[in-house]
Amino acid sequence: MINERSFRTLDLNLLRVFDEVMAERNLTRAAHNLSMTQPAVSNALRRLRDALGDDLVRRAGYGVEPTPTALTLWPTVRDALHQLRASLAPGEFDPRAASNAFVLAMADATAAKIVPGLVDILEDEAPGVSLRVLPLTTRDPRELLESGTADLAIGHFPGVLAELGALHLQEGTPRFVHQRLYDGEYVVVMRRGHPLASGPLTLDAYCAARHLLVSFSGRPFGFVDEALAGLSRKRRVVLTVNQFFTAGRVVANTDLLTVLPRHFVGATGMEHELALRELPLPVPPVHVDSLWHRQAEHQSAHRWLRQAVEVASARGFDLASALAERPATQ
Repeated sequence: MINERSFRTLDLNLLRVFDEVMAERNLTRAAHNLSMTQPAVSNALRRLRDALGDDLVRRAGYGVEPTPTALTLWPTVRDALHQLRASLAPGEFDPRAASNAFVLAMADATAAKIVPGLVDILEDEAPGVSLRVLPLTTRDPRELLESGTADLAIGHFPGVLAELGALHLQEGTPRFVHQRLYDGEYVVVMRRGHPLASGPLTLDAYCAARHLLVSFSGRPFGFVDEALAGLSRKRRVVLTVNQFFTAGRVVANTDLLTVLPRHFVGATGMEHELALRELPLPVPPVHVDSLWHRQAEHQSAHRWLRQAVEVASARGFDLASALAERPATQ
């Protein structure tokens, strides 16, 4: 690595090139973003390689892949560049004049709760702002946030929050920040004419049934299975899908049971086809949080986005409560 004397003569512009190459994993796209030629980007990387004594990136397929040293160095470089940019050109976000495009990562059930309220806020406050929603396919979206693929991730991230809490207790500074939006309530869902749709649902009957699991990763084991394992019980999962809406459509037309957020049933438009029952076992609360990279913490545009999501979430909660009171869904 570079020594103190060499650092004093290091061209810091090389770090901007390094950051862009790491973000894009492609020299041509990085050159375009930096308004440079590809040979100029290659030359900047060569100079930085010479200074650091590491290859930093190697060709792979149609792009490049970073070395372990580059992966270790990049978060520090990116944070430093962001803080410098925020200090020199802070700017204040004006939603009515803005044309930002924000990217959110969330599951379809979460989107059904939050996005309608977000659209209302955009129409009222920020007509030039646009949103893009990416499907959430993981319980650990930190890579999406680290790479800049998403500005904000919204969902249930128990493992991530546990790690952040442990780091905070060790007096470290977590690279990610979260905010609690709401607590999800999950219920057993089945077709209206299902044999288990009348009368109380016992644990024995629940375990004996055939189940559909919504799993972002495809792993056929979820939080309900963890709760069952704590009781030395298990269920038979015969189908795994990665969308709540798909799960609702399947159980409306089969004898499979599934577990869905209560608020989502009313948003599917299928509530007249479905019956809801309380889970016959205690499960831990399902907290839904927004998660973002710390480097965006003080950006006025990102702060506006987080506040908009918080307001939209509260509006969605009110709507979901009203839908949940409909007797037709029971």
